[in-house]
Amino acid sequence: MSKDTKSTYDDNIVKMFVYATMLWGTAAFLFGVIAALQMAIWQFNFDLEWLTFGRLRPLHTNAAIFAFAGNTIFAGIYYSTQRLTRIRMWSDTLSKIHFWGWQLIIVAAAITLPLGFSQGKEYAELEWPIDIAIAVIWVVFGVNFLMTLVKRREKHMYVALWFYIATFVTVAILHIFNSIVLPVSFLKSYPVYAGIQDALVQWWYGHNAVAFFLTTPFLGLMYYFIPKAVNRPVYSYRLSIIHFWALIFIYIWAGPHHLLNTALPDWLQTMGVVFSVMLWAPSWGGMINGLLTLRGSWHLLRTDPIVKFFVTAVTFYGMSTFEGPLLSIKSINSLAHYTDWIIGHVHAGALGWNGFMAFGLIYYLIPKLFDTKLYSRTLANAHFWLGTLGIIFYYSSMLAAGLTQGLMWRALDSNGQLVYPDFVETVTKIVPLYYIRIIGGTLYLVGFIIMIYNIIKTVKSSQGKVISVAIPEKAYFPNEKEGDGHRKLEGMAMTFTILATIAVVIGSVIELVPAMSMHKYVSMEKIVEPLTPLELAGRDIYIREGCYVCHSQMIRKMTSDVLRFGEPSTIEQSMYDHPFQWGSKRTGPDLARVGKKYPNMWHYEHMKNPRQVVQNSLMPNYSWLYKKDLDYYSLRKKLSALKRLGVPYTEQQVVNADVYAQSEADGVAESLVEAGVKVDIANKEILALIIYLQSLGQKGGD
Repeated sequence: MSKDTKSTYDDNIVKMFVYATMLWGTAAFLFGVIAALQMAIWQFNFDLEWLTFGRLRPLHTNAAIFAFAGNTIFAGIYYSTQRLTRIRMWSDTLSKIHFWGWQLIIVAAAITLPLGFSQGKEYAELEWPIDIAIAVIWVVFGVNFLMTLVKRREKHMYVALWFYIATFVTVAILHIFNSIVLPVSFLKSYPVYAGIQDALVQWWYGHNAVAFFLTTPFLGLMYYFIPKAVNRPVYSYRLSIIHFWALIFIYIWAGPHHLLNTALPDWLQTMGVVFSVMLWAPSWGGMINGLLTLRGSWHLLRTDPIVKFFVTAVTFYGMSTFEGPLLSIKSINSLAHYTDWIIGHVHAGALGWNGFMAFGLIYYLIPKLFDTKLYSRTLANAHFWLGTLGIIFYYSSMLAAGLTQGLMWRALDSNGQLVYPDFVETVTKIVPLYYIRIIGGTLYLVGFIIMIYNIIKTVKSSQGKVISVAIPEKAYFPNEKEGDGHRKLEGMAMTFTILATIAVVIGSVIELVPAMSMHKYVSMEKIVEPLTPLELAGRDIYIREGCYVCHSQMIRKMTSDVLRFGEPSTIEQSMYDHPFQWGSKRTGPDLARVGKKYPNMWHYEHMKNPRQVVQNSLMPNYSWLYKKDLDYYSLRKKLSALKRLGVPYTEQQVVNADVYAQSEADGVAESLVEAGVKVDIANKEILALIIYLQSLGQKGGD
């Protein structure tokens, strides 16, 4: 490669994404520690509307996934793509638009989520204007990346580029189809999908957001940076081919495993289980390929902190991709789902796999980009051990908490009755484990701060800049013949992209087409009534406050669920829910049939101070609901939008939505005054939330 070629690489964009990774990583981990504190000590919600767990948790997950991991991905892709194609990125302008556009999206999320503007769908909470911005910026990135491949000087595309291609294509498909909504106002919309349709589409998206945003791009980074770090070719070219095609084809089918034992049709649940278990093979194939690349270089594990981070990351990838299919087995899922075991599983992958890959990448890149040595290997090693210890504390505490929850929930005595009928008892039992999680998260954050200090000192010590020479691709696969099968495909970027798209579309179509015809599973005798205008207002408040992150609305067919919460939920009961509210965690009890279980006054006191009615509750206070006035006038637009989406509201209900809501609110307020409330609560938001909670399980569908 000529000197002139080397000088054309754009590494300023790489530096910018690295700096953004460190900035947003600090925010994501700090929010995580605060959220962990809130789970153990309710006072850490500070009785502030914009800082409750229900609003902070989506901010934490979005910051961790799209801000921290996202900027890591882009830093690694921009660096490695230029070296693997042996040219500068196609457009500096598009690179800069991508960077600043992505950061503005993160800022928009950081503002809107604490303010309660949320679609109420996990990992897809952001409202429609931000969703459009994400799609636009993602396309900007994709065009720049694909055009770089088209103009490349290296004929064959190395395996890392395959994973980048799959990432771009699949994330675009996932985001666009899951984000189709009908706007009501600038920051309010309703998904076009409802109930079981929305559940299936959401977890097709949610599962594969993990697969194609937190897995495939990081595997691409693994295939590039581990061989570079140890200066050895990847272990097996043929295994990388099998790993890639099997992974992207199988992964997309596994989304239904998030909905096991629910109202989802059994054949879809079975499909999710089968394909999840099949994922063991390609996932572990990738792990083996990554680890065995170190053959002959194992001594670096003792001496090189970069290698320590990379190898530990791949090990966590192997652990997570073993546990994921395990948790997808129906009998095990019945124990683990809705518990903290799932939280531990997710964080082992995020902190161990994604986090450690990011740290190794940053430690590798900064000295290269600034032509200097790492300021302190001792600090890097300290970071490694603090991070590792933090993950161990975090995962082990959540595994223990999840097993405790699951076993207590399903424990039956000799008479077939619940041993622990009081749900809060299953919460207080695991609080000590929440303290251990706080310690683990804090250790991880401290290690990250040490890394930031180390990187700042490294940059300050630099005197110049160097661009690394790309290893010619033949050095990676020295034993392969130029003309063999897959090698020809590697020379055709657009054909490769089309085939990768087909591979992920097949599973998506087979999974989602039935979702669009779920009406055939609806029994006409069980049709439910839609929410009244005030109940709808209450449901929007419920979503705004993030209640869905702690409460499910799906009673499974298991004996313990039925004994605790009532008859199993049916498809019909959520058929008009835009979005669905089946939930994925039970920090609090299921609410599918909570309606009329308690009087209005109980809910009034519970939302004001949960400990007045549930001793030892960890739920925050919601004092602002008693001060904020209801927005009656938006209800006409909301009902009109839902009517267009198929909810059977009459024209009279739409036109007079505010009048009906006012009348309903007056009735609730009157009942509360009769029960002893002495303050003026007319037209306050708490009235809508109460009537929504009282409607749950009361609309028919049995």
